[in-house]
Amino acid sequence: MTAAGQHGSFKGRHFTSEVILWAPRWYLAFPISYRDLASMLSDRGIAVDHTPLFRWVRAYAAKLEQRVRRHLRLCTGSWRVDETYIKVKGVWTYLYRAVDSLGQTIDFVLSARRNAAAAKRFFRQALAQPHTVNPRTIRVDKNPAYPRAAADMKRAGELWRFSRLRQCKYLNNIVEQDHRRIKRLVRPGLGFGSLRTARRTLAGYEVMAMISKGQVHNIGGRDMPAQAAFIAELLMSQLKIAARPRIMRRAPGFATEPCGQRSHERRLQLDFRQLAAQAPVHRT
Repeated sequence: MTAAGQHGSFKGRHFTSEVILWAPRWYLAFPISYRDLASMLSDRGIAVDHTPLFRWVRAYAAKLEQRVRRHLRLCTGSWRVDETYIKVKGVWTYLYRAVDSLGQTIDFVLSARRNAAAAKRFFRQALAQPHTVNPRTIRVDKNPAYPRAAADMKRAGELWRFSRLRQCKYLNNIVEQDHRRIKRLVRPGLGFGSLRTARRTLAGYEVMAMISKGQVHNIGGRDMPAQAAFIAELLMSQLKIAARPRIMRRAPGFATEPCGQRSHERRLQLDFRQLAAQAPVHRT
């Protein structure tokens, strides 16, 4: 299939807009590998290798996540925060995730380390999202990094001083059950080859989870045709929506610091190199 029916938003691609819109959406929504998706397209008369599918997901998953954020419903003030493990280049990294009391996804951050600095970075990014509010209650597990991060942010005026941090493992069942969705989607790919690929692919997984949960205004969680039309409208829009730098919310009198995607990726790569250098080498 050639690019005869290609839309301007997919300029330079060798397939039609319908194929480019369909393939990444199914890959990010269901637990399949790139080769499985290529076989599904071949069964429909579209000869495409798994490599272009990988490039499409890497190119459009992060863009879709940025554009969907403005259409999400407002989350509640009761947060459930936890981290799960994601393997990148054979090294285990930490995916910080948060959901509210209704199970709606708040935000996520991929980090090479599990410490107070990573927890603060996650809280700052979550507070900067347009669909979040300053939490009334934050439920976490027994990780000692969370109390230190919350105390530092309250002193700096970044977190509401009346926010209550509760450390009780069984109260985090909602977010721990929600980890299953991400684990189920990551498993067919057998991990990620780079941090950038992991960050962008996980962004696509999370945004498709938000859509399927019904977090988008006027889009039902089980209305597949409406979801497909909504995603097509976002990705085929000719409006150049720049990646808005995420700004940490501080009280008046405090300076702000940009917390954008590129700076986060550079910091993540540096932490990952240090972690990989410390990892033991297994010889066979």
